Amino acid sequence: MSQAADFLRERLADARPVVAPPVVAMVLGSGLGDLAERVEVAARIPFADIPGFPVGAVSGHAGEVILGRLGGREVLIVSGRVHYYESGDAGAMRPVIEAIAGLGIGKLLLTNSAGSVRADIAPGSVMMIEDHIAFSGLNPLIGEASDARFVSMTTAYDERLRAGMAEAAAKLGETVFGGVYMWFSGPSFETPAEIRMARILGADAVGMSTVPEAILARFFGLRVVAASVITNFGAGMTGAELSHAETKEMAPRGGARLSRIVETMLQEGAFDD
Repeated sequence: MSQAADFLRERLADARPVVAPPVVAMVLGSGLGDLAERVEVAARIPFADIPGFPVGAVSGHAGEVILGRLGGREVLIVSGRVHYYESGDAGAMRPVIEAIAGLGIGKLLLTNSAGSVRADIAPGSVMMIEDHIAFSGLNPLIGEASDARFVSMTTAYDERLRAGMAEAAAKLGETVFGGVYMWFSGPSFETPAEIRMARILGADAVGMSTVPEAILARFFGLRVVAASVITNFGAGMTGAELSHAETKEMAPRGGARLSRIVETMLQEGAFDD
């Protein structure tokens, strides 16, 4: 058991009876602050206070763990993440995912901001990730000594949880696209040629996160569901230059939609089975 899991378990116990064991953990990317703000907070813990947790330095990523209630259910929210491009470590989020598994939480929701490579998936849209392409060629399990490193990724994104997300969106009258997310290492944005390549290879959106966390989650036995908030079209699709400022500006628009969907998933018991 990790020190981080032990630490969080103690904080969770201190928060009771307000908080029972969480039904799901969530990693929130840029622009998903709206979801964190909807939580009835029982405890708020900075990454820097948790043994072994990474501390990132990307604007728009808060770097804290929130224990509380959302949609009438108990949740653990990781607000902010550490990316590969910050340190060159694809396994930077391993202590976080390991702690979630160590707490006995069996389900993980991953969110991110991403660029669309499809003309019909416009900024402000929500795309549920059905599969991914680890184009960076990196893997957070490199160096793992046990045979457990040979993780099957055939069903990386859980079908029942994806169905729960689709049902919640339909209940709200929201459109959620399904698609393939391609992971680039960053931090520079993709070139127009790379966006054309991504489309040819079958990607629907591109981004700089999530895939390492999904691999780690499957390694630790967690069921995964993931969604991208589309903040821009890929390079070369509109002729405009891309920027992180644009990502931070546009992410809250789709983020508010995704927040409502996730809250409805909790209310409808999508994470209970």
